[in-house]
Amino acid sequence: MASDILRFRRSMVATGRISRILVAAFVMVAVGWGGVLYAANQSVQGAKKEEGGFDGDAPTAILIEAASGSVLFEKNADELRAPSSMMKLMTVEVVFHALKEGTVKLSDEYRISENAWRRGGAPAGGSTMFAVLNSKISIDDLLHGAIIQSGNDACIALAEGMAGNERIFAADFMTKRARELGLTKSTFANSNGLPDPGNKMTVRELAKLARYLIQTYPEFYKLFGEKEFTWNKIRQQNRNPLLTTLEGADGLKTGYTKEGGYGMVGSAVQNGIRLIVVVNGLEDPDDRASEAKKMLEWGFRNFEVRTLIAADQTVGYAKVFGGESRSVKLTSPEPIKVMVPKNGNEKLIARIIYSGPVRAPIQSGQPVGIVRVWRGANIAMEQTVYAAESIGTGSTIRRAMDGASELVIGMFRAGAEKL
Repeated sequence: MASDILRFRRSMVATGRISRILVAAFVMVAVGWGGVLYAANQSVQGAKKEEGGFDGDAPTAILIEAASGSVLFEKNADELRAPSSMMKLMTVEVVFHALKEGTVKLSDEYRISENAWRRGGAPAGGSTMFAVLNSKISIDDLLHGAIIQSGNDACIALAEGMAGNERIFAADFMTKRARELGLTKSTFANSNGLPDPGNKMTVRELAKLARYLIQTYPEFYKLFGEKEFTWNKIRQQNRNPLLTTLEGADGLKTGYTKEGGYGMVGSAVQNGIRLIVVVNGLEDPDDRASEAKKMLEWGFRNFEVRTLIAADQTVGYAKVFGGESRSVKLTSPEPIKVMVPKNGNEKLIARIIYSGPVRAPIQSGQPVGIVRVWRGANIAMEQTVYAAESIGTGSTIRRAMDGASELVIGMFRAGAEKL
């Protein structure tokens, strides 16, 4: 197989008064991969089925590779919809985070209030762990009930136990945590996804959340693969159909409301590669299961991971302001990888994006920006890049020269904006 060819080119694009966000760009052309990659569709448009593309029926969908975050397929991935019970992933992430931080323990117990019992328990008629009114249940068991049995009562009990009130939990815990994780569009009005206009998520952000759960909490993620759980002498099966129909499937969550339709966040590992799929808005639970399975099988069948740049290798350079050096070398401690077709030709464009020039002093290992890889107009993956060396503060003359240079650039930019 022919070796990969990397051609580097630099360009500079200015935005704002003194910030430069595109400083280095490189084009990567893979030779000898044969075929064409059909992925990252922002709408229903894209490759036809007979040309090797994915033919799906879900109104909104996305398929990503977990390690790199590479997007293999997307369809209306940024459209906000009711996430239904898939929103429980945000609730359990808040709890997982608190457990990791040590603010709560698995053995801590929360009482099942009348609100949790009536709105989320047996009287409500929805998915429930059948928690007994006024009983006390450990966080450990509540997590089992929320994840395996999709218990609405379990989620409300966790919310009330941690925040005192479900609305407070949704606003001050779930929303705050979502923003910390970079989920900028998601909004939450309760802990379980029961119908409420305030519950909105995109399939892209659900996939991002699932990826974070898998990578950050391996000890808790195992819960998603457990096939059954018994509480109050009632044994219930895990509602995820992939666990029994797809090799390597081990998570995550299904959902349904009349407003949102049928949806699913699923994940599976085959041959050392983990894929994450999210579909939403389907009209039938069988269609939901078959669509998710079909998309995962398509991904495993057609793609493989390729390394674009090895760990700790130079990715590019960022301009420095007022430093001993005019630029700083950028690297990543992790290899920069992307999913590619097993037998395909494709052209990828990658750019280093940062706000700059970066002001000295700069410490080795300091995050500077991201490397973002596109397939056409769509983002395939992105990864943080770091300063590979320390840059000290330059002389007074150097700082003055850099200041004058930025002033001139700012004047030209201002003039261009008026044209």
